[in-house]
Amino acid sequence: MEIPYIAISLSIIGRLIFMYLLYKNKSTNTFSLIFCLLNISSSSIWIYYSLKANDRALVVRSSTELSLLTISSIYIIRNKIKERGEIFPN
Repeated sequence: MEIPYIAISLSIIGRLIFMYLLYKNKSTNTFSLIFCLLNISSSSIWIYYSLKANDRALVVRSSTELSLLTISSIYIIRNKIKERGEIFPN
């Protein structure tokens, strides 16, 4: 196994642990949502860069991370609307 794929595996495991903690705690944390949105932006830029650089390992990592972070963001937003009726506090 090559080093990039070990890094991908660790990154995915980290995101899955984050998602599990969101689910376990029924998160509506604004900071978790901001974290997700910033990382979605970052992953999108990394996808663009890795496609330009023709780096398949980085495309896989960034695409997977983008998918997991999007799911996490949707979950947080859904919980916020269900609990408070709004996404961001006034």
